[in-house]
Amino acid sequence: MVSILLKHGTVITMNERREIIKDGAVAIDGNRIVAVGKTSDIVKEYPRADREYDCTHRLILPGFVDCHVHLAQALLRGCADDLSLVDWLTKRVHPLQGSYTPREGELSAKLCCIEMIKSGTTCFVESSLHWKYGLDEVPRAVEEVGMRGAISKKLMNLPGYADFPEAIHPDMREDGETAMRQCIQMIKRWHGKANNRIHIWFGPRTPGGATVEYYREIGENARKYQTGITLHLAEVQDDIRYMRNEFGMTPMQFMKHCNLVGPDVKVIYVHCVWMPPEDFPILRETGGTVCHCPASNLKLASGFAPIPEMLDAGVNVALGCDGGPSNDCYDMIREMKLAAIIHKARLLNPTVMPAERVLEMATVNGAKATLWGDELGSIEPGKLADVIVVNMRKSHLVPVRNPVSTLVYAANGSDVETVIIDGRVVMENRKILTIDEEKVIEEASRVGPVSYTHL
Repeated sequence: MVSILLKHGTVITMNERREIIKDGAVAIDGNRIVAVGKTSDIVKEYPRADREYDCTHRLILPGFVDCHVHLAQALLRGCADDLSLVDWLTKRVHPLQGSYTPREGELSAKLCCIEMIKSGTTCFVESSLHWKYGLDEVPRAVEEVGMRGAISKKLMNLPGYADFPEAIHPDMREDGETAMRQCIQMIKRWHGKANNRIHIWFGPRTPGGATVEYYREIGENARKYQTGITLHLAEVQDDIRYMRNEFGMTPMQFMKHCNLVGPDVKVIYVHCVWMPPEDFPILRETGGTVCHCPASNLKLASGFAPIPEMLDAGVNVALGCDGGPSNDCYDMIREMKLAAIIHKARLLNPTVMPAERVLEMATVNGAKATLWGDELGSIEPGKLADVIVVNMRKSHLVPVRNPVSTLVYAANGSDVETVIIDGRVVMENRKILTIDEEKVIEEASRVGPVSYTHL
């Protein structure tokens, strides 16, 4: 007997052979997948389950891993349209985030997690937790909702962004020593909690927001506490100009100079829109992950990251939705479609980003970027049971000739029907089971508009 049995679905395993099993089944016991195969075979082996799901006309696949999320920005959706990055930060986003209370940080985290679950994301990497959002409240919200996530404490000891030396809003500035101490305290309190669903990472600010010595301290501590690092890098041309003029280095040369590279530590470099080709070998050799955020890069007019070129060079590339003001949604299926189509147009080549490659970015590549690594990203016996079910019996999805192609190019997050995280059903038939969704929506509807008074 097993705890959960998903049967009669099309299983997109994302295993090494990228097998797709028609009329397939997945058996889950506790928080692990115990069997995958044809329904007829799995039912013989496991004739009974505590919960059974008929997945006829449905896809069963690993949950998406969103490698760049701003939990605090779900409340700021639509607050900073039609602005370039520096104006977006200084005139809208930072003044609003600087006015947060821990209650608002917790509320935004819950709202964001609900949206992610309802569009199939089971694991995320949060990049910028400020103490004002609630150093305990935000992890507690993630624990309550039932998600798996790496939460990175923001670290800085300079108030700048690139060569804008006073760019960080006064209400968002932090003392370097205090921020480091808070991050280490969070690691001791929260890292590995909730049955190892919560990890705490280091989240240094973009170059210009920290000294070389401070970056090196971050790297040393990440290795000491055996956790990860994530930071925005080469997002706009200002970043490249700053590192070249100030240090005479490319972005990855500067990262090596600051000891913010692997392979002895997990590092996610976010955006990398203006990453030069000479940095690709450094990324590959050090095991770094680039997180591609196409919607954010398009909305902020940051540019087009050279993602196909990075993949061809052997770089691990994952996918991220970024935040409410830069994307307006946390839907990884939408993000996959953008990632698939924009590079075809950029390179005038329809073959460069097939749907299968983009799905890898959202699953196995994303898992590789995290400390969960080989335990996530595919449906195989022994893996953690982070599994989603997508209803394909809809007018915009039939006929399904190629399930991966249909998922990437035609589906929406709202087609996700059931979500299992760590062996627990957190959404069933589109209903969140872990938290009162309507209560969160009602409170967010009241609190969100009030924040505009801080502009």
